[in-house]
Amino acid sequence: MSISKELLDILACPKCKGDIRLNASQDGLICDHCQLLYEIRDGIPIMLIEEAKPLEK
Repeated sequence: MSISKELLDILACPKCKGDIRLNASQDGLICDHCQLLYEIRDGIPIMLIEEAKPLEK
């Protein structure tokens, strides 16, 4: 289940307040600035810094 474009437009990275985008598999949100992945579980984005996963380089 993907999140709506309207929700994606208003969400921001909780760490840097920057833009986020859906990842390729649409099961997470990526902040390119912080290099973090916020998971989407049951259609709900988990926007907690302590639960974010660092992106692999």
